[in-house]
Amino acid sequence: MHTALAWLALFSVAAQYRQATPGYHYQFPRDHFNHPEFETEWWYYTGNVRTAAGRHYGFELVFFREAQHRGAADNPSAWRVDDLYLAHLALTDIDGRDFRYFERTNRAGPGIAGVSFEDGRIWNGNWQAQFDPGNAGGQTISAVEEGIRFTLHLAPRTGPVIHGEDGVSRKSEAAGHASYYVSFPLLAVEGSLNGAAVTGTAWMDHEWFSNLLDDSTQGWDWFSAQLDNHTELMLFQLRGKEAYASGTYIGADGQAVHLQRADFTVQPLDYWISSQTGARYPVRWRISVPSVKIAVECDASIPNQELVAKDKHTPTYWEGAVRYSGTASGVGYLELTGYARPR
Repeated sequence: MHTALAWLALFSVAAQYRQATPGYHYQFPRDHFNHPEFETEWWYYTGNVRTAAGRHYGFELVFFREAQHRGAADNPSAWRVDDLYLAHLALTDIDGRDFRYFERTNRAGPGIAGVSFEDGRIWNGNWQAQFDPGNAGGQTISAVEEGIRFTLHLAPRTGPVIHGEDGVSRKSEAAGHASYYVSFPLLAVEGSLNGAAVTGTAWMDHEWFSNLLDDSTQGWDWFSAQLDNHTELMLFQLRGKEAYASGTYIGADGQAVHLQRADFTVQPLDYWISSQTGARYPVRWRISVPSVKIAVECDASIPNQELVAKDKHTPTYWEGAVRYSGTASGVGYLELTGYARPR
């Protein structure tokens, strides 16, 4: 489970779109790119990097595709809207205690935004992810905005991880409330950020679906962790009438283990209240996964990493860099939705 644009999950499921059901047979590298037979899809990059001088940053770059029309069309124009392409960009200057973010929405048009398996590219204007055909899973992400300029080369240290069971990541017991969910949970990062050389680690998520959440879902909490014992962890919990939860543990050998609700606990310990929205976000957590001997605290690198919606149609949510301490130390990202308003 991982998304920032929670409202995308609320769109009605038209008959022409497929649902995520068990038994899907993944094919890489093709499945790293678009799936137009599904209504919603995203590619999510988050990471923690540092300069040679030791200054720490967190970054987020996300690409969304939301289907608008399928089938024959009377309009032959390149400006016809078959899909909307949305993107979010954020940078956390951890040592400078500063957070900035941007968003954009485009139609494909004559090359403005899109996803191309043939070119190995996902882009929205001058924000893009480019897959390296000579390096399985290798990618370069780049973006330019006011106060943000980076080109980061991402080299996978594990193969792609498929979350869930029988090829599908369930979000409820109801049929179809699920996604196909693939991650590169450990990507080594080298590149430049605002003119400085940086190194670090990143996490890349890719999900596609047509009907994600139960109507009672109020929001969710999502955790990624890259720990110094060479293991990774992803957990999510949905808040609402049906409190569904799941996760994945990736061992030092790169093998993934599915985690059910009974396998872990997450407990909020401290909160930050936004001066802009009044939302109360849990920004420090205790996490326990006894079966793999994990007992850690997750703590926001800085409290204010809230992305405030610019209009009533998009959500306000918290997404930011975090640090882990306890049985292992590490870094990662935390996403909190539905605290400013449901979903």
